[in-house]
Order: sequence, then structure tokens, then C-alpha cells
Amino acid sequence: MSWRDYGEVIVCDTIDEMVQVADQIASEHVQVMTRDPDYFLKNMRNYGALFLGARTNVAYGDKVIGTNHTLPTGKAARYTGGLWVGKFIKTCTYQRVTTDEASALIGSYCSRLCAIEGMIAHGEQGNIRVHADMATVTCLTLV
Repeated sequence: MSWRDYGEVIVCDTIDEMVQVADQIASEHVQVMTRDPDYFLKNMRNYGALFLGARTNVAYGDKVIGTNHTLPTGKAARYTGGLWVGKFIKTCTYQRVTTDEASALIGSYCSRLCAIEGMIAHGEQGNIRVHADMATVTCLTLV
């Protein structure tokens, strides 16, 4: 049923076109059997798992040699990869602007961008910093 409902054969004229089409499809599993499988490793960007050469296959990756077989489906490989330990690590990011002058400059850019996007309240945050003495401000905002 899967082949009947979703299978297709795509014929490409060049190896570069093959990479382009494969990246557009962004498959969960991609098996490469060519004389130069490393070309695909170097040039492809959108895949869940890449199986290089005739000695390597999807079943090996899913069951024995791969990190796992929880991979992106539905073209999600365009923006994410397979499940790995890093997906379970909490990531905290922070930003710190260290001078009033830098905050005012960034605030002016922020204000203009927010005006274009119609994000008035965000823009006002930039405007305040353009005109304020930030050394006197004490605030904690949780969003």
C-alpha cells in the first residue's frame, strides 16, 4: 500500500539535480548507492538519516549501527534532524547589552523593525531604551 499510495520514480539528468530533488523531498531515510556516495554526504542538507553505499542500509541504521530511528517525517528534515541526546539537554540562552549607548542604538533598530511589523508594544520597549537612563531602571519581566 505504501508504494502504491506514495511511491514514485524520479529520473534526474545530473548528480546535482539528484541532490536538489532529494533536499526538496527531505526524506526520513535516504539510501545512496553510487560510485561516489561521499558526494551526497558533502552536498545534501535535508534528510533524517543518510545511508552511504551498498553495504549500508536502512535496517542497519534503524536497528544496529545508527543513533536511533526516530527521524523527521513529512519533510521536517528541512528544519530538524533525528532524535539524539542533545534534544534532551535543557538549553538556556541569555543576552546582555553592556552600555546605555549600545542599548539605545539597538533600541532604535528594534523600534523601526517593530514599526514595520506592526508590533507596537515591542517597538515601545526599544523607544524607552533610546530615551532612558538605563542605570536607574529596575525591572523583571516574565513573558
